[in-house]
Amino acid sequence: MTLSGLAVLAIGGAFAISSFGDGGGGADDLGAIECDEPITVTVAVAPELQPQVESAAKTLHSRDDGGACANFKVNSTTPAEVASAVSTGDTGRPDLWVPDSSLWMARADDGESAPAVAVPSLATSPLVLVGPDKALASTSSWLGVFTSAEPALLDPLGTATGTGTLLAIQSERAKTGMSDAQIGQVLVPLAQKYGSMPKPYTDVDGLFTKAALADSRTVVPATEQAFVAFQQKRPDSGLRAVVPGTGTLVFDYPMLVTAKENGQKVTEAGKRLAQELRSDASARALDAAGFRAATGEPLSGGRGVGNLALLPKPAADVAQKTLRQWATLALSSHSLAVIDASSSMLTKVGDKTWMDLTAEAAQAGLALFPNNSQLGLWAISTKLSGDNRDWAPLLPIRRLDAKVGSGNQRQEMLKALSGLKGQVGGPTGLYSAAIAAYRTVQDSYDPRSVNAVMIFTDGYSTDTGDLSLDDTLTTLQRLRDPARPVRLIAIGMGPNVDAPALEKIARTTGGSSYVARDPADIKKVFIDALQNR
Repeated sequence: MTLSGLAVLAIGGAFAISSFGDGGGGADDLGAIECDEPITVTVAVAPELQPQVESAAKTLHSRDDGGACANFKVNSTTPAEVASAVSTGDTGRPDLWVPDSSLWMARADDGESAPAVAVPSLATSPLVLVGPDKALASTSSWLGVFTSAEPALLDPLGTATGTGTLLAIQSERAKTGMSDAQIGQVLVPLAQKYGSMPKPYTDVDGLFTKAALADSRTVVPATEQAFVAFQQKRPDSGLRAVVPGTGTLVFDYPMLVTAKENGQKVTEAGKRLAQELRSDASARALDAAGFRAATGEPLSGGRGVGNLALLPKPAADVAQKTLRQWATLALSSHSLAVIDASSSMLTKVGDKTWMDLTAEAAQAGLALFPNNSQLGLWAISTKLSGDNRDWAPLLPIRRLDAKVGSGNQRQEMLKALSGLKGQVGGPTGLYSAAIAAYRTVQDSYDPRSVNAVMIFTDGYSTDTGDLSLDDTLTTLQRLRDPARPVRLIAIGMGPNVDAPALEKIARTTGGSSYVARDPADIKKVFIDALQNR
């Protein structure tokens, strides 16, 4: 199942307490049990809820009225493992599944059918932010906390908590009015950082322990239940949980039917198990473990975050775009930056030239890339090339941490960008440089990375010996290879940029073009380009 399928599930009420209802069938008024022989029902439960479900199953089995006419075998299994087993048709799939969120339903589609809902919610737990006081000094919004603290996320593509965190940031836009650029300035470097990790975070207690270290500014998105359970083990951790002023999303712990056979009997057994979980004894056990009831009332004893506001459900296209962007941004980069160093870049904008502004934007943008990114640098300049051509290769594509001389590729790129300010001159051979750069990236294609050419220019092709625009588009179209996709991202600057030409060139490769008419827009445009690479 694709990420888009996962995103669509976020729209159907999976995170909103108010949306819980009878959509998947209730657990009450089941009537008398007619049972010739109990069936065996395997139940896979999210680890944090497994003890309570298993206890309810044992109580139900011991009752004199025949219980649920089923022998339950309850196993603690991560939602990701079950989703994989069900979607691939694994014969070891469970009969009933209780993940932490309905988000997992789409990822458990085996091509024939998605899991059916037996009970919409066994328990709930809101998404909260956990950290020391200094990391939670400003909690007006999710994005605000992420901007001022050091967020440590569980894997957004492998955990519902991580997914929910990204969706919360997008969902609060209705209240904060944050732009794509403002969100990108936080999420782009975060995704790049996590994409460079050998293994994403999956242990929330480990992140809590990190946040509890002296002088930590780490903030951890987690469920209220996870925090309450940690607090019971580490009451002196110095951590607290908050919900940003904009509100939050809530996990619903549905009971899903994943059985291939006896679907009706399994469903009835599951509903009776859910009914037992609503008994007074089970409700007290759930509360003690940090779970709220399906109706969402605060935990007893003043634990957790108390009453809370809910964020609006994210629109389907926003949720889908958010997850796809994260997946793309988390990939390593294999890119060539091509910067216009022709004479027009000496044009003054205030007390700086367009070259000054471009070099500064590129240097700032370089900080967004982790060390495993592979980047190279060219200049569009007949003055620098020395070989009767329109471009000058300055640095080949290498990992940013690759050793180069006495330093590394990152340091060399910063030095080369700074040096370009004093080497501007000559006409702009934009088209031939674009084709040569495209071929270079394609020839060194890395299937594990996003392969791209990033062109920065303030004008249009002025070299009389350069190719025509039509010839350039035809050549790029011919070079396109679905097996080795390379996107050209064109970033135009200033009042004289040929925006239509840049758009056509970028679109021909499946890329995008951006224009910054004002110097103040360059950084925003650069962030936008990375978000849509």
